[in-house]
Amino acid sequence: MPEHHRPLAARLLLIATLVFMARPVRADVDFDRDIRPILSDACFACHGPDETERQADLRLDTRDGLFRQQDGVSVVAAGKPGESELLRRLLSADPDEQMPPPDFGLKLKPAQIELLREWIADGAKWQQHWAFVAPQRPGQPTVSQPDWVQNPIDAFVLARLDRERLKPSPAADRRTLIRRVTLDLTGLPPTPEEVDAFLADKSPNAFETVVDRLLRSRRHAERMAIRWLDAARYADTSGYQSDGPRDMWRWRDWVLEAFLQNKPFDEFTIEQLAGDLLPNATLDQKIATGFNRNHRGNAEGGVVPEEFQVEYVVDRVDTTFTVWQGLTMGCCRCHNHKYDPLSQREYYQLFSYFNNIPEYGRAIKEGNSRPYIEAPPPPQQESLNKLKRLLASDQQQVADVDLRMPELVAAWRKSVKGEPEDWTDIDGLIVRLTLDGSLENSATEEQRAAQRSATTVPEPN
Repeated sequence: MPEHHRPLAARLLLIATLVFMARPVRADVDFDRDIRPILSDACFACHGPDETERQADLRLDTRDGLFRQQDGVSVVAAGKPGESELLRRLLSADPDEQMPPPDFGLKLKPAQIELLREWIADGAKWQQHWAFVAPQRPGQPTVSQPDWVQNPIDAFVLARLDRERLKPSPAADRRTLIRRVTLDLTGLPPTPEEVDAFLADKSPNAFETVVDRLLRSRRHAERMAIRWLDAARYADTSGYQSDGPRDMWRWRDWVLEAFLQNKPFDEFTIEQLAGDLLPNATLDQKIATGFNRNHRGNAEGGVVPEEFQVEYVVDRVDTTFTVWQGLTMGCCRCHNHKYDPLSQREYYQLFSYFNNIPEYGRAIKEGNSRPYIEAPPPPQQESLNKLKRLLASDQQQVADVDLRMPELVAAWRKSVKGEPEDWTDIDGLIVRLTLDGSLENSATEEQRAAQRSATTVPEPN
């Protein structure tokens, strides 16, 4: 080798050596990680969940289909690659037997076929999709520096560092520490006063005190709530073309208060999905159900209300399932799900639960569309309650006076000095009761005569 090439060759050799040393050693072949993706890409189009496209009545997306036996032939024979029809078809050179078919446009790589062979030889262990398997708490790993570990999470961090042949970073100084934890829990840096207070606190639980203070702060509740607000499609406008204003901020404040009070997650869930159905539901529990009124509302003049009534229910179904189940259910609106164990029938069963709001499909351009409730904030509610108590008190006084009215009228009649000649109200006739109880009549004689004439009833002929 020419002398001037040696430094480059040495560098390349060093890089290759380091890459080889850093390459992780592959563990046992894992069905979810290694095998299912291959089957999904190459096989599910013709042998998957879509019954309209399924060929040879064979499913490779289910355990029963993958290990099916027919006429002495096994699709997959655990531990026996040579007796597995799946592997034979993948290796076949016959265009009539080769899988995937030549016209499919996808050919497996040799490394993929080798993975399938290893999986079958190792016993063809099948796994349900990891998302539907209850997690198991792992044991705490053994690490190189046990004294460095202060809690179980540290052990897992250090185990990974050990695997990568790295050392832990030195502990952060106190000023850096409070900045990190404050940014992490609130999204904002600490104030100079908060930093000074922490630096001055020499107690052994000074850091725990800071963490407790931050967890109780409204800033922390806001940081936690914003993710939930995004997932629940919160907005104070209706969306679509008009995008007019509406008031959903009372529900937003309910979410903030829930995080601030550390409301248990089961209550958090029940109140948002069915708070108005709870016995003796409070105003707050009714406000919580605003989760299902966060959907967009179309106020365009040409909309078909019945169509958008359906769209609003679909929005509720999709959002509720995504938020609480961690699955997208939208595919099932039109057909059984291609990958997840969800059917179109189940979709519309859930649809029926949300299809019970007397909501008109065309929203109003500005303001909240019916049905809605009045939801004054606590200060306003307190003022309203005070006014209601005053009104009730006044109404009771009026009712008490009504009950005593005959008695009061009789007492008044006795107190009147003299009787009025006539109480008919005609122009120019003035009769009034003065404050001292005397009766004053300022009508003239002509007015009195006119009064008597007007009140005289003619005798019948």
